[in-house]
Parts: sequence; C-alpha cells; structure tokens
Amino acid sequence: MTRFTAPVVLPCDPACSVLRDGVVDVDDAGRITFVGPRADAPPTGDAVRALSGALLPGLVNTHAHTPMLALRGAGGDLPLLRWLHEVMWPMEARLTGDDVRVAMTAGGVEMLRTGCTTSVEMYFHTQAVLDAVDAVGSRVLLTPGVIAAPGWDRLGSWERMRDDISARIDADGLVNGRVELGYGPHSAYTLPPEALASIGEHARARGALLHVHVAEAAEEDAAARASHGSVPALLDSLGVLDGRVLAAHSIQLSDDDIALFGARGTAVAHCPGSNAKLAAGVARVTALRRAGVRVGLGTDGPASGDDLDVWAEARLAGLLARVTSGDAAALTASELLLMATRDGAAAIGRDDLGALEPGRHADLVHVDLDDPVFTDPADDAQLLSNLVWAGGSRLVRDVWVAGEQVVADGEPTRVRRSDTTAAIRGVAARLRP
Repeated sequence: MTRFTAPVVLPCDPACSVLRDGVVDVDDAGRITFVGPRADAPPTGDAVRALSGALLPGLVNTHAHTPMLALRGAGGDLPLLRWLHEVMWPMEARLTGDDVRVAMTAGGVEMLRTGCTTSVEMYFHTQAVLDAVDAVGSRVLLTPGVIAAPGWDRLGSWERMRDDISARIDADGLVNGRVELGYGPHSAYTLPPEALASIGEHARARGALLHVHVAEAAEEDAAARASHGSVPALLDSLGVLDGRVLAAHSIQLSDDDIALFGARGTAVAHCPGSNAKLAAGVARVTALRRAGVRVGLGTDGPASGDDLDVWAEARLAGLLARVTSGDAAALTASELLLMATRDGAAAIGRDDLGALEPGRHADLVHVDLDDPVFTDPADDAQLLSNLVWAGGSRLVRDVWVAGEQVVADGEPTRVRRSDTTAAIRGVAARLRP
C-alpha cells in the first residue's frame, strides 16, 4: 500500500468538500482504500508519499477524437458540415494505423499533463489507439467509429465495423485493465436507421456504452425534425435510447428532447469549445441538469476544438451558461469541478472513476497551491474558485493512473515527450497539402 498525504485533498464528493491535512491510501491493485483527514487515518507502516499542494481525482474527457491531433487547425474557419466534408474526411482518408498510433500517443501525453486520466474516444484503427493508450499509461473508454458516409467504405461496411467491436468485447471482455470498449455510431446523418437500431441492440446485449453525435448542427437538426420530430426522437423510435447512451454535443434540443433524455437516462457530453469554434451553438446545460440528465465535459477532436484541456472546457462551459441564462450563479466553481470529474464518470456509467473514494481507481492529480493564482488558499470557497476559474491545467505537477505515476513534475514517465512531439509533427507535415 502507498499513503499519499497533502495539505488539501479534493475528493470530488457530491458536496465538493475540501479536506485539510488529508490522506489517500492506495492498495497494490491501484484502488483507493481510505480518504479523509490525517487524524482519522488508520495506522500504517507502508510507504508515505508526502505532497505539497492539493490532490484531486483525474479528470474525465467524455468526448474526444484525439488522433485528430495530426490535423489540428485544419479548416479552422469553416462551419461543421463543410469542415467535415471538405477538409476532415478527405484528410482522414490518408491516415494510416501508424499515424493514428503516433497521434493518439502525443494526445495521450497532452491530456495526462493537464490532469485528464480518462478519455472517451470515438475513432478508427482500434488497435493503434489501444497501443498508444498502453504506451502512455492513460485510461480509455474506446468506442470505435461506425460510419456509412461517402468515402468511408474503405474501412468496410457498417455491419463489419459493428461486428468487429462485438467480437473484441466478446473475446476480451467489456473492461480489461485500463481499457473499456463500447460502440461509436457516428450520427443519425451518417448511418441508416437500421444501422443505428442494430448497433443499439449489440450494445445493450453487452452492457456497453453507445456513444453518438446528436443534434450538433442546425442543418442536421432541421432535417431530423422534418422527418422524425428530432434526432433524439428518431433514436428513441429505434430503441437506441433504451441502453447506456452518451449523446455528444446535443446542442439543438427542445424541451421535449431534454425531457426524453431525462426519462431514458441518456447522458450528454458537453463540448463548448468545439461547438463555439464551429459556430454550432450552445448546449442548454442548465436545462439538461435540471431535468436530471448526467452531463460531462468533452474537448471533441483537437482538429475542431484545437485544445485537449478539460479545465478550459469547464471554464468556457461556466461562462456560456452564465451569459446565455443571465444568471451569474449558473454553474459554480464547485459544479464545474464536479462536471470535469465525478459527473463525467457518471455520464459514462463508471462509478469507479472521477472521485477519491474507497473502491475507486487511484487516478490522482497533484496540483500546485503555491501559485499566485490563489489569493487565499486557506479559504475553501476561494481555493475552489481560483483553481477552476484562474488556475487549471498549468497547476498540474504529477499524475497517477491506477496508483502508477505517469506524470512526474510535468513530464510523462513512460515515453519521452520530445519524441512524441517530433513524431506527430512528422505525420502532420506529410498530411499537409
């Protein structure tokens, strides 16, 4: 066992408590066995890791296409559908499995250095993504993409893509170490209804997450409303929402759509940065949360959102919620920290992540409290406010996943960051026209 001690522990419990002079005990399997004040900690003769600053759980990125790192910034001034058809999909057609491995490795390092330990990925070249995650030591819920849009038949039919996922889950299990597998049907506008229904059946039969883009673009929404009432209504009519579903973006939602998500237990991955950059709109996060919908934060792909920093998404989510509602208390610092951690884990159906509690995985983040961003670190409310609104990722010093240190003093422990940077620049240079 290893005991971690710190002047401040942020367990990200529902009350967003601030523990002073705290202890986190981690067993040899990488699970947390105790969290609390040092005065209440059980006696130990095991190793003690004394840290300055604060300890908190690893952040959860609930929607990402991290291998798009090789395409970062491409088509940066286009709206969503033109960006996809004119820039992204033609460039992605040139990506090899090796390119995806290189990009996912570099992206994994980038996320770990911000304190994000788990990402929900929708991408292709499944083994390349898994190899990269294993190389950097992060955690992934991988939902390999399933798509039937023009040009994507190079990867096979949607039936083949679906069956490849099912075969992997059947052979390796739903969760295997730091990897969980799910299904990534791209969207209702890139797959026929029968594909969505069938993928939903496969996911439900295995208890797997179904991760799908929903109502992201106004054009998509208008077409779906004309034919089926809305994208959520279409998915519901096909039985898709009966399972474990994560609806990415979910911008163009009516009150009825939000009520439907609440009734079905559908979760939402909120991606404010990408949504804003593509001029796609602002999701109704406060209305979703009031309806009981679980909402996590996502960066989307680094080709659209450009950044893989969940802290930045949290700040932007709070700002947009306030400016669209006219309520200066919409999404407080505590609520935003929980959206980046506990709520994100809940949105993907993982009660073993996103908080420092006995039984959960020891995915830990150590942040610096000596930074001048903290005006009064002795005040609990001020500490949380400064951490979320002004500090964020630049304060991260060390990161552990399942009790293993994967970032030490800002640098990855399993790979050389200079090597990953050089490799991704080489891929990007080859892909540029």
